[in-house]
Amino acid sequence: MTAAELAIQTPELEPSRTKRLKAATREAHEVLDGFIMSAKPFESRENFGKFVQTQYLFHKDLDVFFFNQTLDGLLPDLKGRRRLGFIEQDLADLEISTPESTDARFRQNDAAFDLPEALGWLYVVEGSNLGAAFLLKDAAKIGLGETFGARHLAGAPEGRGLHWRTFVAALDAIELSEAEEGRVIAGAESAFRAVHAHAKRTMA
Repeated sequence: MTAAELAIQTPELEPSRTKRLKAATREAHEVLDGFIMSAKPFESRENFGKFVQTQYLFHKDLDVFFFNQTLDGLLPDLKGRRRLGFIEQDLADLEISTPESTDARFRQNDAAFDLPEALGWLYVVEGSNLGAAFLLKDAAKIGLGETFGARHLAGAPEGRGLHWRTFVAALDAIELSEAEEGRVIAGAESAFRAVHAHAKRTMA
């Protein structure tokens, strides 16, 4: 077999880790989006509040990552990307209770902390922030916005695009082994499943 024939049979690996993650989790992402939209979160403030409760549970799961020194050294403005506080304010605005949560998925100083898994979870949460611009427009239809009820959907001061691109550049630059690459994807898939489970609990 010639080198040219081999190249045809063995496509070049997509160099961007972020794009590989997007491709690997597309189905999980579409299933989750379909479930959430079927619950009509923008039909009323009550429905939207259930969506915010879902967000709370998910962000509570991974909150410790935003205070992790290893991750902070790899990803830009990590603490500034944290949105749990805004979600708590949104729940207060809407006069909706903070849902009771079991133990958070990840804990501070967890001896079992796995960097690739954490990267997968952070990819999901950052990606959701990028897409929140469309949700914010829908929230406006029920009188909610960046200063009341939908604070956690607001874009970064520098703009969503730049905020996302700086994250992508840092994520793609981290050197990982082949086995670790697989754990990044597994982490992202696990994050999508976690959001889906929380949505089924609060929005069904």
